[in-house]
Amino acid sequence: MLELKIERLRHLFIGMDRALIAYSGGIDSTLVAKVAYDVLGDRALAVTAKSPSLLPEELEDAIAQATSIGIAHEIVETHEMDNPNYSSNPVNRCYFCKSELHDTLKPLALKLGYQYVVDGVNADDLQDYRPGIQAAKERGARSPLAELGITKMEVREIARSIGLECWNKPAQPCLSSRFPYGEEITIPKLNRVGRAEIYLRRLGYENVRVRSSEDTAKIELPAELIQQFVASTNLIELTQTFRSFGFVYVTLDLEGYRSGKLNQVLSQFVSNR
Repeated sequence: MLELKIERLRHLFIGMDRALIAYSGGIDSTLVAKVAYDVLGDRALAVTAKSPSLLPEELEDAIAQATSIGIAHEIVETHEMDNPNYSSNPVNRCYFCKSELHDTLKPLALKLGYQYVVDGVNADDLQDYRPGIQAAKERGARSPLAELGITKMEVREIARSIGLECWNKPAQPCLSSRFPYGEEITIPKLNRVGRAEIYLRRLGYENVRVRSSEDTAKIELPAELIQQFVASTNLIELTQTFRSFGFVYVTLDLEGYRSGKLNQVLSQFVSNR
C-alpha cells in the first residue's frame, strides 16, 4: 500500500512537468521536495519563506536539507507581520499568513515558468482547524500529500523508506502558534520565544514548546520527560535565562506537550466550519 502511494506521488509530479514547492524544511514539505526533485530534476524548485516567525535554526536546516536532496532552492522574504489582520492574532491568523506566502510564491512561479505551486499539507491536516489551507487553495496551490490521502504517519514511513535523514524530525510550526488567540504578536515576542526554545533544545529537549501568554512562559515537554526535566535541570539558571529573554514568569505545563493545544479553545469554531 505504501509503495503504491509513493508511485502515485511520483506519477502526480510527472503530470505537472514543472513545480515550485512551498518548502518550510519540515518533514512534509521535505518529502514533497525530494519526490519532486527525483521526478523533475531541475524542473523542480524549492522556495522557503523567511520571516520573524521562522527560527533561524529552522532556516539553516531547510537550506542543509535542500542541499542534501540536490533540489534548487531559493529564499524569499514575507511580510505577514505588516498586516494587522495577522499580528492581532485572530482565530484565523493562519489564513493571512498563507495568503501572504502564496501571494509571494504565485507571481514568482509565473515569472520563472512554473505552472504549479505545491505545498506539504497532508491528509491529517485536513481534519484539523487550518484556515491557511483555504488561503492556499484560493490561490491555486496544490497539496499532493493530501490529494493522495497520505497521512502524517505515512509521510514519515515514506521519508524513512527513501532515505531522508529527517524522517523523524519533530513538527515545528511557526512561532506565532505559541501565542493564545487575541494576544498581539510582535517581533520581540517572537524572538524571545525562539530563543527560549533554542535554549531548551540545547539542553537536549527536541520536542518542546514554549507557549507565551503576556509576560509568562509556559514550557511544554512530552509528559514522560517532565520528571526527568525537573530533576536534572538547573531551574534557577533556566528561570534567570528566560528572564534575560524578556519573560517575567516561567511555568511548566504538567499535562505535557500536545500538538495544537491552543486550538482546544476553538471547538465552537471547528464545529461551525
